[in-house]
Amino acid sequence: MKYNRVLLKLSGESLMGTQSYGIAPEMLEQYAQDIKQAIDSHVEVAIVIGGGNIFRGLSGAAQGMDRVQGDYMGMLATLINSMALQAELERQGLRTELLSGLAIEPICKEMSRRRAIEAMKDGKVVIIGGGSGNPFFTTDTASALRAVEIQADAILKGTRVDGVYTADPEKDPTATKFATLTFQEALSKKLKIMDLTAFALCEENNLPIYVFDMNKPGNLLKVVSGEAIGTEVKKQ
Repeated sequence: MKYNRVLLKLSGESLMGTQSYGIAPEMLEQYAQDIKQAIDSHVEVAIVIGGGNIFRGLSGAAQGMDRVQGDYMGMLATLINSMALQAELERQGLRTELLSGLAIEPICKEMSRRRAIEAMKDGKVVIIGGGSGNPFFTTDTASALRAVEIQADAILKGTRVDGVYTADPEKDPTATKFATLTFQEALSKKLKIMDLTAFALCEENNLPIYVFDMNKPGNLLKVVSGEAIGTEVKKQ
């Protein structure tokens, strides 16, 4: 295996499937099956999911809502998604540990590095909800923070596009895909891979980001096995 311990970052929007909001059961099922393949291959997996399919703090703030209140609502949305994925993973026979930047008994325990690492070593899928537990930080930043905390080999950013392109391939048919990029190249080309705070955390801690299409069944196993199907962003 190329990676022994990974943090998988999923967007909340990806859980919508073809719906315009909410959680599509078929997406949960596919993601859980892919995660099970990685676990069965003895890869340690932690997961951070966004909450944009339910509520996004920034859009709430744009409509006049208090930003701090909106961000906390967004954190709770990530927990709803995390609980849904936890239920599906357990339905498929996996053991899980749900941790959160916001401790909400009896749903989950507060995130701690020790709890997360011990659970992964025990073969559990660790799902980390609640963002960083603080307003003004995105789930991108939360995923970078958690990946550094648990000493992950990489952040695997599961998207609906098979990597990083020179432009949006869904809008520009001439866009070309990068196989690898350095952090500085990505910044200079203004490629929107993760937000700047998350990007800085990854670069500073020499943590690669691998962007790939999570919506194609079997791709997660290919990535952890070392198959070059996406784009790797790393230091020089």
